Amino acid sequence: MTGFRVIDPGVLSLFQDVGRFGYHGLGLTNGGPLDPVSFYWANRLVGNTANTTAIEVTLGGLSLKSEVETNIAVAGAAMQLKINGKLKTLWRSHRIRLGDMIQLDHTGKRCRSYLAVTGGFHVEPLLGSTATIVRENMGEPICKDQWIACINTDPRGNLALPFKEIPSYGEEACLRVIPGYQYELFGTTARSSFFGSEYRVSTKHDRMGYRLKGVPVESPCSEMLSEGICLGAIQIPADGQPIVLLNDRQTIGGYPKIGSVLSCDLANLAQCNTGDCVRFKPTTIGAAQKILRATKTRMESVQLKVCE
Repeated sequence: MTGFRVIDPGVLSLFQDVGRFGYHGLGLTNGGPLDPVSFYWANRLVGNTANTTAIEVTLGGLSLKSEVETNIAVAGAAMQLKINGKLKTLWRSHRIRLGDMIQLDHTGKRCRSYLAVTGGFHVEPLLGSTATIVRENMGEPICKDQWIACINTDPRGNLALPFKEIPSYGEEACLRVIPGYQYELFGTTARSSFFGSEYRVSTKHDRMGYRLKGVPVESPCSEMLSEGICLGAIQIPADGQPIVLLNDRQTIGGYPKIGSVLSCDLANLAQCNTGDCVRFKPTTIGAAQKILRATKTRMESVQLKVCE
């Protein structure tokens, strides 16, 4: 089997597909890419289906040596991509040949990029998924000298995402929130504080969730009975500092929840780093459904450019 040799795994590099579903009853969470938009484009640029296994690279530093003829694409945070020391463009596919060296430099801003290869990386699935969730022992981080298998592929034309379609990750993430059934437990002042304040990403953020800091939101109680918890749920613990839960979240939680972030906005949050600004904006279930449908339709309709 052909593939890549890991020269340097970087800060944190994980195999991900779209996630592991149907196992919350066993206490297993979903996993999957924190930035599903960049994950989608990286795969599409090399001709893969949406659920093909790619590598999520956090903060950069990944270095690979190719022992395969294939195509790669990198999408996401502005990590410098170099092939044999030459700077290459993100958000487009590149031909890779035997012996090529692929390097993703460290990023100072934004957090995550996705490296996809035509045909996907060959990883043994666990419970039907290749999504790595370290705390649940569902896979391990990619390590130095590891062999990553993939197939040889025929040459393809270089494809690029049109510039106007490239997501913009600014210094501020505005997250649309669907109020939950516990929303009414929060007082008027608490709601005003939550939607009217600016929050900053604290040092406590990872694949489980982002703990924010700013104007405290008065919590109606310190704890509630634990219950199933969804992607994007916003917990308000006793100190009033919001916690937005992400892909590797626990499957149950007991803090009051003021609402949930619209799923297509979570990519913006997952690209935020310590100190970045976060604001919340209320929306409705009906509006959220329209946004999700429109976003999906738009992405599927985009025509990739063929580059020379």
